[in-house]
Amino acid sequence: MRILLIAKDTEQYTDWFPQGIAYIAAILLKEGYKVEIYHQNVNHYPEEHLTGYLDKNHFDVVGVGAIGGYYQYRKLLNISDAINNSEQRPFYIIGGHCPSPDPEYFLKKTKADVAVLGEGEVTIVEVLDALSNKKALTDIKGIAFRDNENIIINEDRPLIQDIDTIPFPAYHLFPINYYRLIRPMPGATKTDFILPVLSGRGCTFKCTFCYRMDKGFRQRSNEGIVEEVKLLKKNYGISYIMFSDELLMSSKEITISLCEAFLKANLNIIWNCNGRLNYAKPDVLKLMKRAGCVFINYGIEAMDDLVLKNMNKGLTIKQVIEGTKNTIAAGISPGLNMLFGNIGDNKETINKAVEFLLKYDDGVQLRTIKPVTPYPGSPLYYAAIDKGLIKDCEDFYENKHLNSDMLTVNYTELNDDEFHRCLFDANKKLLTNYYNRQLSTSVEQARKLYIDKDSSFRGFRQR
Repeated sequence: MRILLIAKDTEQYTDWFPQGIAYIAAILLKEGYKVEIYHQNVNHYPEEHLTGYLDKNHFDVVGVGAIGGYYQYRKLLNISDAINNSEQRPFYIIGGHCPSPDPEYFLKKTKADVAVLGEGEVTIVEVLDALSNKKALTDIKGIAFRDNENIIINEDRPLIQDIDTIPFPAYHLFPINYYRLIRPMPGATKTDFILPVLSGRGCTFKCTFCYRMDKGFRQRSNEGIVEEVKLLKKNYGISYIMFSDELLMSSKEITISLCEAFLKANLNIIWNCNGRLNYAKPDVLKLMKRAGCVFINYGIEAMDDLVLKNMNKGLTIKQVIEGTKNTIAAGISPGLNMLFGNIGDNKETINKAVEFLLKYDDGVQLRTIKPVTPYPGSPLYYAAIDKGLIKDCEDFYENKHLNSDMLTVNYTELNDDEFHRCLFDANKKLLTNYYNRQLSTSVEQARKLYIDKDSSFRGFRQR
């Protein structure tokens, strides 16, 4: 059985390594299937190319995943049209965060045959086994499927408890020389080669704006993570790891244990991760710095205790300020993320967020404030439905969520024009601050070059 997995085009010069399909490819190879990757993202193929490729090459199954959001949604629909228009249309499977909350809608919209709901490594093997042996799909947990004109949604599948049983992503099927060039990355030099790695799945917190397929948190073993990093260093020259899971800093104990494992293994890499400011204590951060951490991306979301409580963030302003100061003191750059538009937000709360970002900005990243988006599956999404602000998944994707930097649903007492004006004023200050800093840096480079006669200068270049 021949399987084609599609790496969607994101219209970027360099692209994030598609870990989801790389894990699926690995499990399929382990089970003896023939797997090919369609690298639309690397080659920027138009959808018509995919149709032609399927016409010329026979595949039994084609699969594509989508994580959600307006761009991924539109891309999924365009790819679906390309697949459905092919003369040798394979059995079509979709998966990921995008279709999982409302598989009936997505199966109807994409005309796919099966939607894998949630974690896919075990499910996809059972689906392909059923296809190979002409067995019914009705007993496979974790899928929805088309039965003529009907959509059948099966029982949920339990999560894979021991995620160390999942093989490493099938790196050899992908052009790693392309993916390892992703830029910019905080703390990376121009000669670093970069790839993402997962240290765990899920998150221990339950923020109202977040939809995740994995309930709870499952940590990989330190040994497994270290082994994968060593493989990436040896086979692909990777010197910088982006830990891409939702929350590497899931507890002080787990973070300390992992850093000690890095030091013991003498990995000699630099890395970044997503973290929590309530765990950003001096002893933890100093150890993270010793183990190679150069950047921690923090989801703060608001600088108001009531708004934080409303979103079930599990943070206080005191913890935010203390953790940020601790991170900077440890010599690690903090990524400070803010949202606007949660329940309780107003002009005052966004101004407090801007003041905080300006005070603690180190110029490593361009930071702007985005409006909160109630993605299908999140508690905030269902709250919007209850309040009559969204009708359903179709209304969300077709009418409301047209751009991630614009308002999808207004939970504030501001009207829509006032809301966007607040975002414009806030981001104008943040953009001005960032580019003034870049200007100052460039002018200082020019001074060193021409006044100090600094011969190490390599030319004025955009980042």
